[in-house]
Amino acid sequence: MDQKYSISACIITLNEESRIRDCLESVKWANEIIVVDSFSTDKTVDICREYSNRVYQREWPGNIDQKNYTISLAKNDWILSLDADERLSPGLIEEIQDAIRNPRNVAGFFFPRHSFYLGRWIYHGDWYPDYQLRLFKKGCGQWQGTNPHGRVIVDGKTKHMKHDIYHYNYKNFSHQLRTMDNYSNIFADVTVERGKGFSLFQLIFRPFYKFIKVYFIKMGFLDGLPGFILAVSNAFYIFVKYVKLWEKKHHTMPESTTQKNHKNCR
Repeated sequence: MDQKYSISACIITLNEESRIRDCLESVKWANEIIVVDSFSTDKTVDICREYSNRVYQREWPGNIDQKNYTISLAKNDWILSLDADERLSPGLIEEIQDAIRNPRNVAGFFFPRHSFYLGRWIYHGDWYPDYQLRLFKKGCGQWQGTNPHGRVIVDGKTKHMKHDIYHYNYKNFSHQLRTMDNYSNIFADVTVERGKGFSLFQLIFRPFYKFIKVYFIKMGFLDGLPGFILAVSNAFYIFVKYVKLWEKKHHTMPESTTQKNHKNCR
């Protein structure tokens, strides 16, 4: 690729030995691959070093900060920011190469993200086309938002690509449940830190609305049983987030019997 239009693929990892190789294979054409690993205990780092000599390890500070640190290490004109569970489709690779050869005034590109869930590709609900900004000019964009999620904000014109980025986010339903548990904890912590309160209205109605939106309004029912499971689990995730927020705001552990007895003796 012409060095004038060089590209840096930036990836963060943590114990991704089962998924990282496919991700790296899809970006091995890039001018450089930068991986920042959060001290994986499996073979993730070894696999990454097969593809790049720019593999670093750094303690996990949060999703957004880790991704911004990774792109700060890039040397090239364009940043391609990916997760370990994402990979580029062949058509998207060609589209990216064509776009950065003649970007015109575009500073960032959105990719339609296509997710594989419980044995099938999801074509409806909130999960498709699920546009994600993953390619942008160096110095024109950064990750922003609230952990554990985030998005790239670009200062300049953006454009939507036609070809998909593939997303293999959950290995199985147990993995999804663990992720929901982890992400809901982060949501509750961040919400409390920001001084926001608990809403009974949100606890009751937001999960219900999420199911209606995903399954009926966005036609998740067309994705078969996985579409139904996805709609229910998405609604349950909303419910869990607000239960944990309520728990953090209002729930305290009862005093032990010993403590009570000590108080009675004073």
